[in-house]
Amino acid sequence: MSELLIRYKDVEIHQQELCVLEEVNLELCSGEFVYLIGKVGSGKTSLLKTFYGELEVAAGRAKVLEYDMKRIKRKHIPQLRRKLGIVFQDFQLLTDRSVYDNLDFVLRATGWKHRGERKDRIEEVLHLVGMNNKGYKLPNELSGGEQQRIVIARAMLNSPRIILADEPTGNLDVETGRAIVTLLHQISEKGALVVMTTHNLQLLNEFPGRVYRCEGHRLCEVTEE
Repeated sequence: MSELLIRYKDVEIHQQELCVLEEVNLELCSGEFVYLIGKVGSGKTSLLKTFYGELEVAAGRAKVLEYDMKRIKRKHIPQLRRKLGIVFQDFQLLTDRSVYDNLDFVLRATGWKHRGERKDRIEEVLHLVGMNNKGYKLPNELSGGEQQRIVIARAMLNSPRIILADEPTGNLDVETGRAIVTLLHQISEKGALVVMTTHNLQLLNEFPGRVYRCEGHRLCEVTEE
């Protein structure tokens, strides 16, 4: 049974003083794979940022999980983010520590007290992304595709119900990009909602999902086009 995780009704999103998107209506459920497409500057990343409280919702009604994003207090944003997995294009891994320590840092920061439990969870997510033997390496010893797998592992540490991926294949070659999208698809098949921004329209044919386009300050569903 799929569950409604993100619901936006007549939402308006501003960057500084400018309206980036208006009349945004969205209902996204668990187990869905959703693409956000559109030109640079059309509002894809701004929309994603409202999902995790990085950008405020200017008008309308917006709900992510059980949080009202129009009224959410600053102090509740970390709680929301613990329930989301965020995958950035530029990895944002801590370069001075091993893969294992990168992941351990996140678990400690999100309240995992027991070292043994953290170790088990780290091994579990590394196995899920096919990187079980890379925990001891530093990020710069890994290829771009391997780093992106680690970023996905990091996003999955707290078993989030929503994974947000901002251009996760942007810095990768075609084959590696495909492998990353395959991985994200597998995560959605296990029940998470995956929302991914992309410029690579080839992926939409290979890995079907719901498709929304940002254009002219509007968001339209174009899945059938």
